[in-house]
Formats: sequence, structure tokens, C-alpha cells
Amino acid sequence: MKPLLVVNPNAGGGATGRGFNAMKATIERALGPVEVAMTSHSGHGIDLAREGARAGHPLVIAVGGDGTFHEVANGLMQARQATPGILDHGAQIGLIAQGTGGDFRKALGLEHRLDKYLDALKSGRERALDLGRFSGGGKELHYFANILSAGMGGLVDRYVARASRMLGGTAAYFGASARALLNARLGHLTCAVTYQGKTDVHRIRSFMVAICNGSHFGSGMHVAPMANIGDGILEVIALGSTSKLGFAMTSRSIYAGAHIDRADTVHLRGEKIVLDLTNDDARDAYLLDVDGEAMGSLPLTIEVVPSALTLRA
Repeated sequence: MKPLLVVNPNAGGGATGRGFNAMKATIERALGPVEVAMTSHSGHGIDLAREGARAGHPLVIAVGGDGTFHEVANGLMQARQATPGILDHGAQIGLIAQGTGGDFRKALGLEHRLDKYLDALKSGRERALDLGRFSGGGKELHYFANILSAGMGGLVDRYVARASRMLGGTAAYFGASARALLNARLGHLTCAVTYQGKTDVHRIRSFMVAICNGSHFGSGMHVAPMANIGDGILEVIALGSTSKLGFAMTSRSIYAGAHIDRADTVHLRGEKIVLDLTNDDARDAYLLDVDGEAMGSLPLTIEVVPSALTLRA
């Protein structure tokens, strides 16, 4: 059966949809005939990937941004839940990144070129891909492939969704970031982390905490340089600056990963994390960003699912 491409035509500011015919021809020269399913709305990629797995496609490739890969991963996991064993001999996941951020492909070490994505897909190389699984935040059970953050990132997502795009996506993002910093609240967090069978409860004060399977988020922030998508561990990172000015200055260092060396940066690791706020005045502003998508608020219970999917890369 042919590989299935789950394509978000709006990725890259609509460039994916406009240039897809030429892209498809290049893809088929490398991989052979493919089947294409275009997403039409948020969450549609979940349905398309789930049905693709059920139909027996040996490889389901996300063509779009980090949000598209997120949806395909969730669709494949839904197929597994409904039919145990369905992914054991097929329905691997693949990526042709076409979004503006491209954070997850950085965790995979893939250069942002179509020929490099196709080389990885046709190589036959397989990698175990862990996923984070969480309940809460308005979701009974959901997965993330890259990073779940709480605090500033979710607030930025909210404002980007409401922003006018007349000036372009970059201007909308920076405007949303400035507004989010103005309206952000310092979170007083309880973070119960279970690692190798032992649970410790930590109290953290931060404008943002990130639960990381991958290494990058926020269009290039190297938030968890030590993260490994296949080690069965989630990394917990929180910036320790408790003033808005300090947070803004410290957050600049994330792009180079230099924040990890700061004495006030919190770094924890574990297989399970239970996260909540103790100051209710921050709850409305302490929102979730899940693989780049706005998705509710705290409290959350998060667990790693080791080797949840097989990645062709």
C-alpha cells in the first residue's frame, strides 16, 4: 500500500498548499506513488492519520509544521488504542517539515531541505520515538511529540490566534509576545517528579515551565539541549527569573541553550510529572502550549510513553 501524506496546505503561511503539486512530483520520484490527504481544519490531521493507519498505510508522513506532526502522532496513537497491535507491522510516522518554526526537525537533526527529508524517508532507517501523554488542560488523554510548556508560551499562542495577520506572521508573533509579557503572571508551581521509582515534590516560581521530549520550541529556542526523543525520559526546564524584566533578559539566552548554565534555572527529569499552580490569581494567564498549539491550562499529569511510535528518519 502507498505511503500516506497528511498535508496541511496552510503551513508556511500557505506556501505548502501553493507549491504542493511540484513538491508531490519530487516526493514521488524519491518514494514512488503516494496517497494524499489534505487537512481542512484544526484537528483534521488526527482523523486522517487514524484512518490511514486503519486502512493499512505502511507510512504516514506529516507534511506541514510541528502542529501537523503533533496531529499525525495523535491519530496513530488513537488507532493503536482502538485496535491494539495495528502499528506493529506498519503505519510508521515520517516528517516533511514545512512550517515556519521547524522545531521538531531540529530535535531529529534534519536539515531543512526537501531532499534531506526524502533521503531520511527512503533510507529505511527506523528510530524509536517517545511521546509525552497527558491528561488535564481540557483533554482526557492527549500526546505530544516535542514540548509541552505552561505559562508564557500558551499566553503567546492565545494572542497570536487573535492577532491580525495583515502585517504578517512574524509581526503577529512579536506583538503577541510583547502583550504576553505585559500580562504574564508569575506561577507558584508544585511539580511532583517521579524518576526511577522515586517521587520528589518541588516548588518552583517561574513565568514558564517546559516539559521536554524534544530540544527546541518557540521557533528556535534551545530549551532542553540534553533532551533525547528516545531515552524514555522527559526533561523539566523552568527559568528562575521572578521579574518580568529578568525573564525577558534570561529568555534571550534560550536560543543558544546558555540558560542551562544559570544557577537559577531549574532542571529536573523523570518519567512522570504532576504539575499545578498554588496561586489561583495566575491560573487564567498560565496557559498551555503543546507542540506549538494552545491547549488549556493546569493542572496536568504527564507521563512518558517510551518507544510509542516508530519514526522513519
